[in-house]
Amino acid sequence: MKPYLLQNGELKELFAKIPRWEIKSNFIEREFNFSNFIEAFSFMTQIALICEKYNHHPNWDNVYSKVIIKLTTHDLGGISNLDQTIASEINSIYDK
Repeated sequence: MKPYLLQNGELKELFAKIPRWEIKSNFIEREFNFSNFIEAFSFMTQIALICEKYNHHPNWDNVYSKVIIKLTTHDLGGISNLDQTIASEINSIYDK
């Protein structure tokens, strides 16, 4: 998949396509909460495998049972179709 920056109209559609993600100036962000550290770490491991598949890696923080993920395409300087795809896959894993 060749990444390209999302344009204004596409960015507005993100709310419907990737619910619960916040659109910031040049990245998207979502907080995930779990019952404990093991659940949070397991989730992060699943996400790491997805990111490797796309060779596109998040900025993320983990404190005990909370994981915050930020996605951006640094090479392009903003939010790309690749960020949207990965966010959608992350939502699918979390919602299971």
